Amino acid sequence: MKRTVQIEIAGARYRMSADADETYLQRLADIVNERVRALGPKAARAATPAQLLAVVALGLAEDLDASERQRETLEAKTRQVVNTAIRRIDKSLQVDAELAQQIEP
Repeated sequence: MKRTVQIEIAGARYRMSADADETYLQRLADIVNERVRALGPKAARAATPAQLLAVVALGLAEDLDASERQRETLEAKTRQVVNTAIRRIDKSLQVDAELAQQIEP
């Protein structure tokens, strides 16, 4: 259910209609605000809010890209480990089946 929420980002208040929980949206806004603060007071004085938010957006996009690459690497490694385990299990089952055939009259 959509509801109107109000959050503050880089000193500006925004009203938005959202399905997301207000607490969650505020947590996201806090992340953005922390990134803006990390740019320092000199950047805050020299840049417009839009410029600050553009820099923060690029930083967040860079973090997302790095996370995606890391996830893809982990997925590939996981697939490799699982496939190796399956091959070992299949080989072991095959050996067991061959031994069982030798034992059975």
